[in-house]
Amino acid sequence: MATVDLFAIGNALIDQEFKVSNEFLTQQALQKGTMQLADGETQADLYQKLQSTQSYKGQASGGSAANTTVAFSALGGTAFYGCRVGNDELGTIYLDGLNEAGITTTTLSISEGVTGTCMVLISPDSERTMQTYLGITAELSTEQIDLEPLKTAKWLYIEGYLSTSDTARVAVKQARELAKAQGVKIALSLSDPAMVQYARQGLEELLDDGVDLLFCNEQEALMFTETDNLEAAIESLSLKNKQVVITQGAKGAVIVDGAHHFHVNGRAVEAVDTNGAGDAFSGAFLYAINAGLSLEAAAQLAILISSEVVAQFGPRLSVENYAKLFEQFQKAQQEYT
Repeated sequence: MATVDLFAIGNALIDQEFKVSNEFLTQQALQKGTMQLADGETQADLYQKLQSTQSYKGQASGGSAANTTVAFSALGGTAFYGCRVGNDELGTIYLDGLNEAGITTTTLSISEGVTGTCMVLISPDSERTMQTYLGITAELSTEQIDLEPLKTAKWLYIEGYLSTSDTARVAVKQARELAKAQGVKIALSLSDPAMVQYARQGLEELLDDGVDLLFCNEQEALMFTETDNLEAAIESLSLKNKQVVITQGAKGAVIVDGAHHFHVNGRAVEAVDTNGAGDAFSGAFLYAINAGLSLEAAAQLAILISSEVVAQFGPRLSVENYAKLFEQFQKAQQEYT
């Protein structure tokens, strides 16, 4: 019997969100819709400019895989999160937030250093652009991850942002080997077009010989397979990966299951902030298939959850809202059948 359903590994970052103009992004040489890494001094300079000229929207615990894990847990799953934070105030805030969301962590995650931070810049079209100072999470290694819960988990989830860290890739390799030995399914997200563009070798190392479930958006799928044709991208991604989910924003998602694939329509909302939407989609989708729902129903739940994330500022919903949306989804499913 699994001690946790989901064992996730990812970066630990505190998000600082700002509503910004397109001109500001251009002035700061930030590539819209992607994540760029920076050192602490560079980020401090950007933060000062943001505070003096743009609109601050608040602080939130982030990190791609952590957002996914929160959605999974809030919907009713059990989860463990392996990460690395500094022995500082932000590190305490970060781990406390995960624990309050019902997620298991370990004190091994705490080490000397500075907890990572991410400047999340939301442009008028709701697109998120990020500048990240990884801090101590850049040195995430096997020493910070308690692999014991993985032995009886149902899923191992890996975020693609770990592709930039040599030590994190070693930790992922060890986790993958253990997961395979224990019959634990593996899911991975490509995470960001910038990872495909600038850290491709690291991503390929994380993917290794393929995964049971690969998450990516359409831009990442096309970039990773080096094509401008979605059908060709699907064919290429299916060679190694058993199932592939390609999100398409407001248009919905394409679900690939071996030789077969189908499209699930999106859900119209007034978009405010796309930060964390893909993460929420992954968490809801994983929860649904782990609970025995069909791939189509899983996509529908994931679209519902992620669209609500887009309709607000911040990368996560409140724990209560995930549960309310799932109840709404179940009622709709019952009425449909």
